[in-house]
Amino acid sequence: MLTYTAQRILIMVPTLLVISALVFIIIQLPPGDFLETQIAELQAQGESGAGSEKLEFLKKQYGLDRPLLEQYAIWLGVWPGETGFAGLLQGNLGYSFEYNEPVARVVGEAMWLTIVVSVATIIFTWVVSFPIGIYSATHQYSAGDYTLTLVGFLGLATPNFLLALVLLYLSNVYLGISIGGLMDQQYMDQPFSWGKAWSVLAHLWVPVIVIGTSGTAGMIRRLRANLLDELQKQYVTTARAKGLHPRKLMWKYPLRMALNPFISDIGSLLPEVISGAVIVSVVLSLPTTGPVLLRALQTQDQYLAGSFLMLLALLTVIGMFISDLALAALDPRIRLTGGTQR
Repeated sequence: MLTYTAQRILIMVPTLLVISALVFIIIQLPPGDFLETQIAELQAQGESGAGSEKLEFLKKQYGLDRPLLEQYAIWLGVWPGETGFAGLLQGNLGYSFEYNEPVARVVGEAMWLTIVVSVATIIFTWVVSFPIGIYSATHQYSAGDYTLTLVGFLGLATPNFLLALVLLYLSNVYLGISIGGLMDQQYMDQPFSWGKAWSVLAHLWVPVIVIGTSGTAGMIRRLRANLLDELQKQYVTTARAKGLHPRKLMWKYPLRMALNPFISDIGSLLPEVISGAVIVSVVLSLPTTGPVLLRALQTQDQYLAGSFLMLLALLTVIGMFISDLALAALDPRIRLTGGTQR
């Protein structure tokens, strides 16, 4: 176990390096960059001087006037910029040209709201899908199973952003209220307070239902299929023949084995907690990190977009590592090392 853990940690380093190179290349594929666009706009407006001088200073500071390989090394933090700029390896996420602020500050302002929405969505998904999946598996082909299966298929087939648009329309037309945003307008750009926290909680149910619908439906289907497969195995038949109580049998053996998809989803849950649902956030006007990432990609704000994508990659790698260890602890049939042990 310790050997496997050490090997996985060592593999993470080259994995993240390869991902960082791919992220940098993809961001650099469109012609030009944010600063070149801004300089062109200033020149078209006949403006020069302080604004143009600041953009030129930023190009030199962050090495945007250097070859791509040197730009990548500066962003990574293995090559100093004009003024000693430290990159990712030194914990510096860079500077957002669009927001005119450090990346850490731009992301941090929307991070806590993203975490609140994502954690609430995860709890909603697990609380709803867990009992429904068990019921569908233990009452196979019943009226309730067919009904829940139909609802699950509808949830899988309906895009989240479409559901958001439908809810926005119905609330405006029939209820005369707006369900967009995460808080009342009076709390926007205001420091934390109990009134602001209560306003967030009052608005939270809409994005949680919209974002969590498809995930809940998918989790129900996976749990039902896995549990049905376990209930048909020989050890369950033997336990029943020996008179083991059905509830104890369910919780001790088949359900434990059927929980694998819940544990394996940890690998995707961690980045989702930070990234948020981008399209749904735009439709519902949520002040989360999703629209920030989308805007960074649209404007070629390379340090904001690149650092954000690297943060998601790091969380994905860590999440997969945690899910592998948790699966091995939950299911003794899973071996972390190759070969046959006798």
